Amino acid sequence: MKQWKIFVVFVAIFLIAYFLPLSNSKVTGAILEAFKMLQWYARNHTLACVVPALFIAGAIITFLSKEAVLRHLGPRANKVEAYSVASVSGTVLAVCSCSVLPMFAGIYRVGAGLGPASAFLYSGPAINILALFLTARVLGFQIGIARAVGAIVFGVVIGLLMAIIFRKDEQVRAENAMTEAVPQKPRRSLGQTVLYFACMMAFLVFSDWYNPGNVTVETVDGTVMRAVLMQETRDTVVVQVEKPVDGHAVGDKLTLAKSDIVSLEDTGGWVMTIFHAKWYLAGAMGLAVLLMVWRWFDRDEVGEWMHNTWEFAKLLVPLLFGGVFVVGFLGALLPDEQVAGLVGDNSLQSNAVASVVGCLFYFATLTEIPILQALMEHGMHEGPALALLLAGPALSLPSLLVIRTVVGNTKTIVFTLLVIVMATAAGMVYGAFV
Repeated sequence: MKQWKIFVVFVAIFLIAYFLPLSNSKVTGAILEAFKMLQWYARNHTLACVVPALFIAGAIITFLSKEAVLRHLGPRANKVEAYSVASVSGTVLAVCSCSVLPMFAGIYRVGAGLGPASAFLYSGPAINILALFLTARVLGFQIGIARAVGAIVFGVVIGLLMAIIFRKDEQVRAENAMTEAVPQKPRRSLGQTVLYFACMMAFLVFSDWYNPGNVTVETVDGTVMRAVLMQETRDTVVVQVEKPVDGHAVGDKLTLAKSDIVSLEDTGGWVMTIFHAKWYLAGAMGLAVLLMVWRWFDRDEVGEWMHNTWEFAKLLVPLLFGGVFVVGFLGALLPDEQVAGLVGDNSLQSNAVASVVGCLFYFATLTEIPILQALMEHGMHEGPALALLLAGPALSLPSLLVIRTVVGNTKTIVFTLLVIVMATAAGMVYGAFV
């Protein structure tokens, strides 16, 4: 079967290369946009987000006691405890889906039940306190509250449904895990282990601390505009107009050469204060981790940690990069006006389209808010807007590719369908009352 999968991939690449209409300006433009998005992802998310998460995932496999994971998050763990811990994790982590994925893979492989692991997978990027507050401020208080309630409820419900649907598989996993879990005397105290993981988590949170992107831009022709910084490459920045200026409406996206920008200043606030100091804070946490590793871990343990981290990197990084490239290509072929035209009312179709788009397209932390603001300016109904908010941060094409390698095709399809169905239903109910 594995060889057939490799063969199908080879054939698909060949057919794309053979038939891709490179003379079509839209296609060539989409290819360029795909590389721009890939460069943006590499510059802004890989080192600060994916790499620390991979080290954490490797540490989970290496240093977390399987018995402890089974006791607190396993298939037979106390349901209230397991789902409470999993569902509130996003309020602590405040990271995007690409950070959650390696940690999801780590806790699942070390013995966490499918239900709690699925709740963590959804809640990690969805229940993000700052994103919820920014949603309320930019898009409206009602939709902000609806997003908060929906995200909390969805994390628990999706986890419970995954556990119920695949209960037979989970029973087998639980029996195998209990057989494999051999109690061992801990090499470190519980306090040392907690402090070690807490410092690594803090490093991830600070290194991946996001910039809301609200900026004031002045160009060489004297234009001054309030905008949201959407994407930055080596030579250009993409901004979305926040207030009308010189014929540009709210939501318009502009690509500006850095050579044409006189100044680009953020609007301040405590979030930006932490953002400007994030590498000092992350550096302090990193030094603390190195000190603990030096004092509390032996060389063999560190070697095993690096090996497990590298195994995760080989598995996840190609899928993340490939998924981001594809999303960048597809996104360039679907302008905001065209997407907004498909979600202009509160019908089942509009909400389903919004949910599917949310599940496929990649939204880095907070970028979904200005994107939705633009779509709503172009006529998107508030019901589909909520559906996209509930489906988008938790899933994307890159994350689906990774989830599939961890839990298999069937569980990935069911998880995705649950997110789509619940987001669609929530959007329709919300849209009917707003």
